[in-house]
Amino acid sequence: MSGTGNDFIIIDHRTPFLAKEEMSGFAKAICRRKFSVGADGLIFIENSDKADFRWQFYNADGSEAEMCGNGARCAARFAHSRGIVPAKMRFLTVAGEIRAEVAGESVKLEMTPPENLILHQEVHLDDTPWLIHSLNTGVPHAVCFVEDNKDTPICQWGATIRYHDLYQPAGSNANFVEVLGPDFLHVRTYERGVEDETMACGTGAVASAIIGGLLGLVSGPVKVKTSGGEMLKIHFTLEEEQKVSGVFLEGPAQFIYDGHLQEEAL
Repeated sequence: MSGTGNDFIIIDHRTPFLAKEEMSGFAKAICRRKFSVGADGLIFIENSDKADFRWQFYNADGSEAEMCGNGARCAARFAHSRGIVPAKMRFLTVAGEIRAEVAGESVKLEMTPPENLILHQEVHLDDTPWLIHSLNTGVPHAVCFVEDNKDTPICQWGATIRYHDLYQPAGSNANFVEVLGPDFLHVRTYERGVEDETMACGTGAVASAIIGGLLGLVSGPVKVKTSGGEMLKIHFTLEEEQKVSGVFLEGPAQFIYDGHLQEEAL
C-alpha cells in the first residue's frame, strides 16, 4: 500500500506465522528494493484484547518504530477493507492508542498528543548555523525551515541532523520545510530507519505543521505537499503555553497489489 508515496508491505498476522524475534530480519529482507518486494516499512496486523487490533511496525532497516502516520493510515484502510474493523476504529502502536476513520480512499487519523517540543536550537549544516526545532509526534522529528526546498541537499543535511548529538541515542527524522502560503507547506523528509528521503512522512508533516503554527508561519488546518507531490491535511488546535490538542492527519491510503511471497524473496 501507499500513503502519499510512503509505501508499506502489510500482512494479516492475526494467525501468527513469525515469532517476535524473527520479525526484524524478515522486514529487512523483504523491504530491500530491487532484490525483494521493496518498501519503506513492514506492518503486521495482529489481534488485541484492548483495541480493534494492534500492529507491529518495522522500518526497512529492520528497526522497530514507535509510530508512522502514513503507515497507520494504510493499516487502518487495510483492516477495514478486510472486514477486521468498522470504519471508525482504535488500534495499538508502541506510541499508544490510535483512532482512525476510513472514508473511501481517505483516512483521518487522530494522533497521540505531541511532546518534547524544543524551539530554536542551532545546528551547523555545511558550516552554516541553522535554527532547528524539534517535536515528538509519535516518533522524534527535527524541523528546519528553508527558502527553496527544490535545492535542499536532503540526504546530506538529513543525515547530519539524524545523527547529531542533540538527538542521540535514538536519533531523529529530519524535515525540511518551505512555506508556500498561510496554510500551505512543502515538506521533504529524511527518515530514520530508511536512511534516505521518502516520498512522504505523516508524522513529519504533522510536526512541521504544528511547529509552523507555533512560530506563526501558518494557521490550521494546514495543507502539506509531500516529496511525491501528493497532499496531506493536518488539523490541530494551539492552546496557551505552546500546548497543542486535537491533532489529526488526513489523506489518501491506496492499495497497490495483493500477492504471495516466494521463498526466494528472502
